Amino acid sequence: MTQEAAGTEEGSGAPAMASRRRLLRTGVVAGGAMLAASARAASPPDDPMWSRTLGPGVADRPYGQPSQYEKDAIRRYVPWLTQSTQSDVSFTPLQDQPGILTANGFFYERYHSGRPSVDPAQHRLLIHGLVDRPLLLSMDQLQRFPSVARIHFLECAANGGPEWPAAQLNSLQFTHGMVGCAEWVGVPLSTLLGEVGVKKEGKWVLVEGADGAHMDRSLPIEKCLDDCLVVWGQNGEALRPEQGFPLRLIVPGWQGNVSVKWLRRIEVGATPWYTREETGKYTELLPSGKALGFTWVNEAKSVLTFPCPEKPLTSGAGFYELRGLAWSGRGKIRQVDVSTDGGVSYTRAALQEPVLTKALTRFTLPWRWDGKPVLLQSRATDETGYVQPGIAELRKVMGTGSVYLNNSIQTWQVLADGSVNNVQLS
Repeated sequence: MTQEAAGTEEGSGAPAMASRRRLLRTGVVAGGAMLAASARAASPPDDPMWSRTLGPGVADRPYGQPSQYEKDAIRRYVPWLTQSTQSDVSFTPLQDQPGILTANGFFYERYHSGRPSVDPAQHRLLIHGLVDRPLLLSMDQLQRFPSVARIHFLECAANGGPEWPAAQLNSLQFTHGMVGCAEWVGVPLSTLLGEVGVKKEGKWVLVEGADGAHMDRSLPIEKCLDDCLVVWGQNGEALRPEQGFPLRLIVPGWQGNVSVKWLRRIEVGATPWYTREETGKYTELLPSGKALGFTWVNEAKSVLTFPCPEKPLTSGAGFYELRGLAWSGRGKIRQVDVSTDGGVSYTRAALQEPVLTKALTRFTLPWRWDGKPVLLQSRATDETGYVQPGIAELRKVMGTGSVYLNNSIQTWQVLADGSVNNVQLS
């Protein structure tokens, strides 16, 4: 079933919209009444052990830790994906992320030469090239510049890559977990470039990390002057080593590989630096024989995080709230539509505030499950009007040998026992 063949409720008119809203309100009220009745019928439990004893006091854990009952909510990796963990990725447990912010301990990792341990007292940021006043900044000097705090997602270009030929990994974490969203604190790159004075012939910027690979990327000056950030803070604390401590670049909405970690050098030049990975690894060969290069933007994408393979429907038929996340590298999410019949028809989900540009957006939809097998999908539309495509539509352009740029609609198959499988519809 292709996206083109799928029906929709859009354009059905005000009466239909009003009828649907009444139905959703009725479903919410009925579902709440059923749950409340079940709760009233239950007897009060005896006080458990933890309600009859003193617990540990303050300062027994100077840095907080998750509950022992959340021990399975961790980053995971696929052992067969690469030959070495020093050039590998771990995946965000999206099934355990309740909101739009990804906890620092959940945030996915991606290394090209392992994780360096950088001493912030010795770390320096060099800004040079086609500039009037080159600078070599310590962390203390850098943090004297006016700072900002912004919420943006970060997504690896290969998120969903193994799913191009077929549905392979029966896990939300492994199909979509190379994404995370955080509040980043730092100085706009435009401020630093303004301080050094970019010469008129300066059209490109090379950014380089302090890891063993000296990871580097080329960026057009327009993006650098737009919304890029040089950051030292993440979600209320310093960057973790996994995320580039003490300093990294954030390039909002663009593929994660350009948001270089352990940032140590920014060079302004007249032309791009064609690194090995930019001309090879991050180039997509199309079935036509042409190749895509410098495909920076993460297009609109969404996924249902409940239910999913890790979070099945364990309570049987009845009322549930479908929940998910959507994001777009081109701006805000405008709408998300959810299908319970494999894309034949769609219902508009509610977007939960805040709805921010180039950030994860949470969506929900009340739903009554009749206990029969269903096919669940979500489809995002961003503020530019771009609509998330189906996998068949994408394959017409990209083929099945791709590694990157998979933003296709995800289908979860819910079976009669409540278990959930990753499937694809042709």
